[in-house]
Order: sequence, then C-alpha cells, then structure tokens
Amino acid sequence: MLEELRDKKILILGFSREGKATLSFLRKLFPEKILGIADQSAVFHVREKQPIEKEKKIKWHFGKNYLKAIKDYDVIIKSPGIPIHLPEIEKLYQKEKSSLVKVAIKQKITSQAEIFLNNCPGKIIGITGTKGKGTVASLIYEILKNGGIRTHLIGNIEKPVLRFLTSAAPRDVYVYEISSHQLYKLKKSPYIAVLLNIYPDHLDFFKNFKEYIETKANICRYQKKDDYLIYCSKNKITAKIVQESKAKKIAFDRKRYKFLSGLQNKIPLLGKVNLENIKAAIAAAKLFSIPEEKIIEAIKSFKPLPHRLEYVGAYQKIKFYNDSIATVPEATIAGLDALGDEVETIFLGGSSKNLDFKNLAKRILKSKIKNLILFSPTGKEILEEISKIKKSNQLKYFFIDNMKKGVELAYQHTNPEKICLLSCASASFGLFNDYKERGKMFKKWVRKLGSN
Repeated sequence: MLEELRDKKILILGFSREGKATLSFLRKLFPEKILGIADQSAVFHVREKQPIEKEKKIKWHFGKNYLKAIKDYDVIIKSPGIPIHLPEIEKLYQKEKSSLVKVAIKQKITSQAEIFLNNCPGKIIGITGTKGKGTVASLIYEILKNGGIRTHLIGNIEKPVLRFLTSAAPRDVYVYEISSHQLYKLKKSPYIAVLLNIYPDHLDFFKNFKEYIETKANICRYQKKDDYLIYCSKNKITAKIVQESKAKKIAFDRKRYKFLSGLQNKIPLLGKVNLENIKAAIAAAKLFSIPEEKIIEAIKSFKPLPHRLEYVGAYQKIKFYNDSIATVPEATIAGLDALGDEVETIFLGGSSKNLDFKNLAKRILKSKIKNLILFSPTGKEILEEISKIKKSNQLKYFFIDNMKKGVELAYQHTNPEKICLLSCASASFGLFNDYKERGKMFKKWVRKLGSN
C-alpha cells in the first residue's frame, strides 16, 4: 500500500497529534512530495515551536470550507477527531463501499490505523473496550518487556503508530490501544485482539449505540483462524460479537490463574474490574510463553496510570481519589464498587455524550454518599434521575463551574477519614480540554487547598 501512495495526491484530514505524526511519516517516505493538509482550525500554527507552515511542499486548507479540498486528492488520511457523519466524509465511505463490489474508484479514505495494520511486519496486539483498554495495554507491555520480548506501546495511550512503521521489524511486538474513533470503518484486524467490554459511549460521535458496537467489532471482524481473540464472556455484547469470529477464542474472565490468589495484597490496582483487566493481560502474555515469575514481577511493580482511581493523598484527614478517566456511568459505578462505603463526596457531570444515568442513580442511592458536586449539563441529568427514584433523599448537592470551588466544597462537607472521589461519568469538554486536564486541576486544588 505504501508504494501505491507514491503517485497519489494525498490529503491529511485533521491536524491534531495524529495528523502531525502522519505528516512526519509521509515526509520520510516522500521527501519531495507536495502534501495537502486540511483542518478547520488554524490555531496549531501559533503553537508550533518551529512553524511547520514554512515548509514549501504543503498545501494548506483552513476554515469552515476545509472539506472542499477533498475533491482535489486521491487519498485522504483521516485523523480520528474529524466527525464521521459530515456529508463529505460519508460520501467518501460510500465510495469505498461501492468499490468493493464494482470497479475501482479514484478516491480512497484511510487512516493511520489501517496503514499500520496493513504494513507492519511485526506482531500486533490490539486492545479495545469502552473502559480499561489503557490499563490492559500498559500491563501487557510491561509483562512482555519483563519477559524479554522486544515490544512497543503504541496508539491511543502512547504514541501515534506511524512513528514506528519505518523501523518496524518482524520480531517486534506492538501493543496497540485502539479507540472506537480509530476502529471506524477499519478493514484489517490485529493478530491478537483483546475485546474488554462494550457500554454506551461516544453517542455524540456515532449515530447510535448500534453503530458504536459495529465499530468496536472491527477489532476482530477480519481476523483469521490462526489469530487469537481474548474477550470478556460476561459482557453480553462482546460475547455476541465473538460468535462470528474465526479466531481462536480465549475468555479471560473464565480463567483462574492460581498465582493471582497469592498476590491479593500486592496488586497495585483497585477493584474487581482491575482484577479482570489483569486476567486479560495475562491471557495475552501467555501466548508468548512468558514465565509465571516474570508475569508476577511485572504485575507487582506495575504503576497505575494517572486519572484511573488514582490516590491523590490524604489532606485534612480526607482521602482524595482521581478517577477522571470515568467518562461513562459504568466506570463510575465500578469506581464506587472498588472504594466502597467510605466514599462520602463525589464529583459528577460534565459535557453530554447522550448517555443513560439510571443505573448510576441507583448505585449512588445504595451508597453512603452524602454530597454531590455537579458540573452542568449532565450533573443536572444525574440529579434528576436520582430524584425520580427517591424524591426525599438526604443528599446535599452543589452546582459548580470551576474546579477550585468544587474542591473547596469537598473540604467543607466531607468528614475526616472519608473519601472524596472525582468520577464524573461524563466527558470533560467545555470547562476542560479533556479528562487529563480535569484530573490535573482536581489534584492541583486538592493539594493547594489542603496544605493551607
């Protein structure tokens, strides 16, 4: 496929982190080639330390009409953040679909993920799921590395994949965390697919939950009989997806690894959900014949990722946990299950992904939570769901529009020896750039106000 690009007019659609990596990759392949870059925003110009716009072999397409540039190019490499249901994008995918049954067409839309999967000579372990994929990918990487495997952590959690393609070797193993945005319309599956779970998510990006499920299924849809599919049998949706797979199937949640029972107090990850994540990572490592002692070493020394039930510390005798990665109700419920009845104050709400909060409302009412610190607009939706179930509940609630005020309220209303948890069950956009910034702001104000 790479040689096919040599004589094609190429457009990089979207110039975020992945788009910049695409440019770097193409420039190494084709130093003299004129490349197109289309992006609605030109903000990235100001942010570049060495302004990339000075490069003469680039055609720039900015502003609200940036998609008009598509018609002038043969190959469009789409970045994950570009909406999929814009008319110009949908038209491209329709052409792709038509070309499978009719004659070849001039234009092709592709992605970093597809280019990497089609051209990488090494073994690829692809991990996806609504929640947990970052932890599982990181844990697989650490286990394989500890076992002497030459391995790389790539994709959504770490580095854009095309950075590795020019130096990729057959003996290398690539642990690839793949999001639903990267899986969209993907027509190639990895040698080892890890499918953790599927819950409603990103319904502001996909047309409906069905389309989201169909997209996630691409992780294993094109696997062959000699490939492997590691999956969760307890999740009804994943269990249904794998029925159609040709790969060798391993239900990680049915596995009983005896050595795990001796690690109960030494596992640096909280909750039952993380025990399942560990099993998924072990199942992948076993395919590479990693000795148990090497697996145990890696698990015991594993450092939990930031913003995932991250213990911030005890300040003024209050224990603070940052679970900003919890952007769906199921993740917040799992966090409450892990921390138990010591949670007295919880941050909830944020920007909408069109999710259902009924089960979360039920779980909150079963808990010992006394204080809700709420971001709009979904904070209001969560409160309404709680009120529908129990109108006379004794919960205190506070609506806020900045993190400092929220943390001040947490200090005022949380009792000593209790837990304050940031686990919003919602996206962070609006007040924050992403869940990472939300988590960082929480930690900043917890420490700053707690030390006064």
